[in-house]
Amino acid sequence: MQKMKLVVVGNGMAGMRVVEELLKIAPEIYDITVFGDEPYTNYNRIMLSPVLANEQTINDIILNTREWYAENNITLYTSARINKIDRKNRIVYAEDGSSAEYDRLLLSTGSKPFMLPIAGADLEGVIGYRDIKDTNDMIDAAKNHKHAVIIGGGLLGLEAANGLKIQGMDVTVIHRNEWLLEKQLDKTAGKMLQKSLEAKGLKFQLKQNTKELTGVNGRVTAIHFTDGTQIPADLVVMAVGIRPNFALAESAGIYCNKGIVVND
Repeated sequence: MQKMKLVVVGNGMAGMRVVEELLKIAPEIYDITVFGDEPYTNYNRIMLSPVLANEQTINDIILNTREWYAENNITLYTSARINKIDRKNRIVYAEDGSSAEYDRLLLSTGSKPFMLPIAGADLEGVIGYRDIKDTNDMIDAAKNHKHAVIIGGGLLGLEAANGLKIQGMDVTVIHRNEWLLEKQLDKTAGKMLQKSLEAKGLKFQLKQNTKELTGVNGRVTAIHFTDGTQIPADLVVMAVGIRPNFALAESAGIYCNKGIVVND
């Protein structure tokens, strides 16, 4: 029996978990092709914070090596962002010129960091915190710059702040609410956490709203607040949530409503 062609768009944890389960329960059904827009194989995104904190390396968090893909006869394209789906002819096209035909198409494009729509958000040194590149950018910035500002006092923001402090930067966390981790902690616990982190050298500005970012020669140098104050910032990490990454699906005419709408 001829195998069907399965194309997976997205080489992250969700998509590869599906592939792993398919290989267990029905290894003879599909010829599998995977497209990922990062240069790495599948890795544990949850463990990026320990990498930033010098507790682990990139190699430590790799979940599936290139040898694993080869051993399972999976065709892998890395650094290959799919930018077009031809649903009529069942072909996907990548920005690097590669393409693949499919009988079944799995979209596992995940999410992307939400970047505040403020002036200066496009300056060099302003990043989200979502992937290995973001982590490496933070580590590199710490080698040449001093002042890091984290916008967002949730779990991800605090993990970024901790890692950058370990990297040697002067770190300030900006949070619009009255206490940290307000979705997980009550006020008393949030204030206790803040005190503990301040003892490690982190700084906090709570109930503060960002107005704009300014820079010199294209790189961020300061963050300005709606109350008229400002502080220096050589690196700004926006940790203010994520948004589903459904632009590709929407461009292909797939019904989307704040994400891909499914029927299960």
